[in-house]
Amino acid sequence: MDIAYPIRPEAAAAPESGIVTLMEYGRGREGLIPLWVGEGDLATPAFITEAATRSLAAGETFYTHQRGLPDLREAISAYMARHYGRGGPIERYTVTIGGMHAIQLAIRLVAGPGDAVIVPSPAWPNGPAAIGVVGAQAVEAPLCLSESGWQLDLARLAEAVTPHTRALLVNTPANPTGWTASLDDLRAMRDLARKHDLWIIADEIYGRFLHDASLGIDARAPSFHDIAEDDEKILYVQTLSKNWAMTGWRIGWIEAPAALAQTIENLVQYSTSGVPVFVQRAAIAALNQGEGFVAHQIERARRGRRIVHDALARIPGLEAPPPAGAFYAYVRAPGRDGEALARALVDEANVGLAPGGAFGAAGADCLRLCFARNPAHLETAMARLVPVLEKALAGPV
Repeated sequence: MDIAYPIRPEAAAAPESGIVTLMEYGRGREGLIPLWVGEGDLATPAFITEAATRSLAAGETFYTHQRGLPDLREAISAYMARHYGRGGPIERYTVTIGGMHAIQLAIRLVAGPGDAVIVPSPAWPNGPAAIGVVGAQAVEAPLCLSESGWQLDLARLAEAVTPHTRALLVNTPANPTGWTASLDDLRAMRDLARKHDLWIIADEIYGRFLHDASLGIDARAPSFHDIAEDDEKILYVQTLSKNWAMTGWRIGWIEAPAALAQTIENLVQYSTSGVPVFVQRAAIAALNQGEGFVAHQIERARRGRRIVHDALARIPGLEAPPPAGAFYAYVRAPGRDGEALARALVDEANVGLAPGGAFGAAGADCLRLCFARNPAHLETAMARLVPVLEKALAGPV
């Protein structure tokens, strides 16, 4: 029997994940190669897990600093100084339960009922959904697809601003498209935000996964850190999930002007009450000792990108430019139903891809593939899915 419960409309409107729906469709199929989620297939390296084990053995199982261990926040600041030239005082950093928690905190700081947040789209669905859950509206600013890849349309971004707009949520390098903002793009968005007194929520978690060397700054993607002031209205969200194969650990951080430290701590208190100490010890080990592993991850992703692009680029009718950053191929099959294609690939190729519509209306005819995987598995996956896609695209639209 269906029973109507009186819950908040924004909670009731929280969307199901189109990625998870497809995963449920293919779950349990023997021999299926899963390329639908945003994580690699390498387990967390031993030097990280051993740090957590030592912490547990030492009895570090109690409540701790709401903002995160000072040692971890110092390690974060040092990491940011090494790679972005902008470390700063630890008061700028608060440790979170993964990047998603950091995004939720950032949105809660700047938006609420009646407000709007602009999101370049196609976009990772959790960001727009988190905007909706607080009662605000996520407004899509569509990216453009050309032979050189997905690009930001600055005119469309500016046109999306209204008196209700409070922030831009910018993910670069981007999931799912691989779009990577140039320094000129970042300056233009910064100037737009200044003009309209907007916040920027900068999701730069794939910043180390850069494939287009022409955009690179010391082998990483351009960052708002490169063009912003310390007191700029920018909230940076980060996670240890991707660089150090720690998706299941659920740890990240939010970086904000130091004046907001106590407010953010209060929001942590009333959402999670902090991050377990043993997980934070693992994060310290990752940041301080993990550069070799990060380099291995990046090189592995670049090899996966070559395998996938070489295969998909040969399919007539498929628009598959190589991504500039991150570790996804986001391809368009014009006029086709991306979800139907994804289900066909599960059924006929035994390969799991994410349907593009899960990332916004602009991606309804797209598919996303994660290539941060074992190269041998990717070779097998391409051999299976190319003929299925060729057959599907050869038929009538």
